[in-house]
Amino acid sequence: MQINRLLEIVYVLLRQKTVTARELAERFQVSQRTIYRDVDTLSLAGIPVYTETGKGGGISLLPDFVLSKSILSEREQTEILSALQGLSSVKAAETDHVLKKLSAVFNKSAANWLEVDFSDWSLSNGHVFSGFKTAILERRAVEFDYYSSFGEKTRRRVEPAQLWFKSKAWYVKGFCLTRREMRLFRLTRVKNLAVTDQTFPERDWLAAPPSPNPDEHQKQDIELRFKIAPEMTYRVFDEFEESRMERQPDGSYLASATWPDDEWVYGFILSFGEHIEVLEPEHVREAVRERAAKVAKKYL
Repeated sequence: MQINRLLEIVYVLLRQKTVTARELAERFQVSQRTIYRDVDTLSLAGIPVYTETGKGGGISLLPDFVLSKSILSEREQTEILSALQGLSSVKAAETDHVLKKLSAVFNKSAANWLEVDFSDWSLSNGHVFSGFKTAILERRAVEFDYYSSFGEKTRRRVEPAQLWFKSKAWYVKGFCLTRREMRLFRLTRVKNLAVTDQTFPERDWLAAPPSPNPDEHQKQDIELRFKIAPEMTYRVFDEFEESRMERQPDGSYLASATWPDDEWVYGFILSFGEHIEVLEPEHVREAVRERAAKVAKKYL
């Protein structure tokens, strides 16, 4: 990515004082013309980089240039390092590389202030996340097999715009070239992802929300009320807002939530086993009873 290359060029110049465009081109495996464009970009950004022709010439920084004092305050340096350290928690492949370089340039270490792991305990979708991240940053189209909530598989070609974490799951927002509109795809349903060489121009896609996927099971939100046994107290505080729970004299809880009327809700309710009772709505009580009976039948 260009931003990484620009940072590394400054880092190289701080260490080596002078370096030729040819040496930088070989280092980054780009053309010398690209290096000169990078030099122009750095100059426009206020970094005093200059070139000298002839024997012993090359690309240099002004002798008195100090990155930490010329561009960023102490607070800004710390904020950048902290932000990068947070990004490394979602396994951004090149983040640690940039973090180490900036730490050296700023002459300070990044505080290990955050650790996040969004993968489950059994199977990581890290290669899918990393593939989409690369495609978004480099504006490259992707292809993948996608499974709807009905288990139907379709092949999609998408120009991805943004990775999005919502309600305990990762999604990617992007323009689906197959359906010709903005769509939202859940990463766990993406299989056989391939990042193509086809690039696309920058667009303001995120100004408008993605259209609901007609091949997904879309249902309206419903208001649910539960009675939950004392044994599940820890889950009550994990899963429900404090304002929507009420402890009873026997130690149980009355809890409520507004959730979509779909299979996720039934799986969530059944995960409490015998320690939960759906009070309303009635159709959810009936649906849970039927599902529980089917589960019990398998063990008769």
